[in-house]
Amino acid sequence: MAATLTQERFTGPEWLFERKFDGIRLLAFKKGAEVQLFSRNHLPQHVPAVTEAIQRLPHDELILDGEITWPGGKTSYHVFDVMWLDGRDLRNLPLEERVGVLKRLPLTGPLHRVEPVSDESPWERAQKEGWEGVIAKRRDSVYEHRRSRNWLKMKCELSQNFIVGGFTDPQGKRVGLGALLVGHYQNDDLVYAGRIGTGFDTKLLLELRARLDQLEIPKAPFTKAVGLPRVRAHWVRPEIVVNVGFIEWTNHGKLRHPRLLSVVESENDHTS
Repeated sequence: MAATLTQERFTGPEWLFERKFDGIRLLAFKKGAEVQLFSRNHLPQHVPAVTEAIQRLPHDELILDGEITWPGGKTSYHVFDVMWLDGRDLRNLPLEERVGVLKRLPLTGPLHRVEPVSDESPWERAQKEGWEGVIAKRRDSVYEHRRSRNWLKMKCELSQNFIVGGFTDPQGKRVGLGALLVGHYQNDDLVYAGRIGTGFDTKLLLELRARLDQLEIPKAPFTKAVGLPRVRAHWVRPEIVVNVGFIEWTNHGKLRHPRLLSVVESENDHTS
């Protein structure tokens, strides 16, 4: 089961949160004394320490899902799900029941059970502690052999201020605007960095549109721009500054998976 990347940040009683480890996905199959390890792409893996630890478990049949890491050169297999146990197919059980089964397995190093993260804002803890991110899982989710929105990954973000140089019209049922077109200064050039289409509520969309309409100009203010939209775009004087969260810069100098964090009310100088 693969998680879907999301830019949303939320909590709720129907969700369970876990740390996202920066390693390699590893599926473990045990039948009697035989243990086989595979990557998510079904490639055989040779990790003797993990194989031996699984062989010691007091079960004849077992399928585990987890992530393998090598912190400080030491092997760790972080187990977060169990799909099969001694002839019993657990995949159609709700996640909470599978987690209950996992808790009863007597795991020993280098096997480690992934514990839930109970913080009010798990993604903030992930940022603070230098994790790759967190995974949000629906407590009632069954195990699916595909990418699912019942498991959502929230990757840790970079954040930076950007200047709004334009916006696009809304489409469908959306109101106010479609996306902000933002950039940043490199010396005296305003360089286009991409479009921001998430992180708004209806009130903010309408408020921003009203402000932007007062700043509209006939030509794009960006002096270096690749990939500007050609239709339904409006250009504005570069006066409004927004704080944006994003995963990384692309090789082409654009923001990957950006989302609006806030509108900065004042900016004293060029945003870098």
